Amino acid sequence: MTTLVHTPARTGLSAIRVEAVPVLIFLVLALVPIAAAFGPETYWLGLFTRVMVFAIAALALDFICGYGGLVSFGHAAFVGIGAYAVGILGAHGVTDLLISLPVALGVSALFAFLTGTVCLRTKSVYFIMITLAFGQMIYFVAGSLAPYGGDDGLTVRARSTLLGLPLFANDRVFYYIVLGSLLGSYMLCRAFVVSRFGRVFRGARENATRIATIGYDVFRYQRIAYVIAGAIGGLSGFLLANATEFVSPAYMSWQRSGELIIMVLFGGIGTLHGAIVGAAAYLLLEDTLAGVTEHWKLIFGPMLVLIVLFARGGLLGLGESLRRKLFPGRSDP
Repeated sequence: MTTLVHTPARTGLSAIRVEAVPVLIFLVLALVPIAAAFGPETYWLGLFTRVMVFAIAALALDFICGYGGLVSFGHAAFVGIGAYAVGILGAHGVTDLLISLPVALGVSALFAFLTGTVCLRTKSVYFIMITLAFGQMIYFVAGSLAPYGGDDGLTVRARSTLLGLPLFANDRVFYYIVLGSLLGSYMLCRAFVVSRFGRVFRGARENATRIATIGYDVFRYQRIAYVIAGAIGGLSGFLLANATEFVSPAYMSWQRSGELIIMVLFGGIGTLHGAIVGAAAYLLLEDTLAGVTEHWKLIFGPMLVLIVLFARGGLLGLGESLRRKLFPGRSDP
């Protein structure tokens, strides 16, 4: 039997270094509230909460794009659906997360299942365009919901509760809930990637015909992965609505989907934790430049282009290249 994917074993210092990167990322995020206590705490907690929310969405996109070769240009639709689930239920007085969270995940997963059934029948640029079409379709549907704000969006009356307890009301508690959600999403995607399912999914990216010849239903595996990514995107939307206490059709626009793709490329596609790094770098850089000049996009745009073009493997790849130049004797075996 031909092996689907062969990955050289990493041992010793190399294995420790690879494992240390995501551990370091989550450790830094866990320490942010402590550091924020010495400055404008509300601002820093809000900023890094937003970073982690979009990191969850970018992580889901990296799962299907980096490992399955499924470049979706409508991934923000899942974020918007999850956010609107919170907003619409809240408008009717339903704020308990035991109801709103399953609805957000379920509706997002259902939309991914239905659209994925169509989208996955296509390949390459056609897949990109049809995901864009479905994303724009749900964007215009949201804009037409006049009872729920239409194009102006909808204010969330109160953050989600747990059995009546205002669990999300405290910014610091909410921060750690978002961090736990990010960690859980990362561990889930990583478990799928290294499983038998993941080997088939990655193998289909390299040669779908060979995988099908072996006896695997490539379409079924890809659709399952697409639904998983959609549900995680819905989780991101659920948290985003609670973080901003506002939902808008802009959450699911094609521009937002493009930003998620840039985040994945920025950090390092096909690494999972690279999506977290990319989301953090993108949003922190955007926030910093916006505080310097109102024309920050003139600086931000070319900077992103240069990094994507010349930093092979994104920021993680750039870091690895610098490490090899600075410590040539410590290269991987």
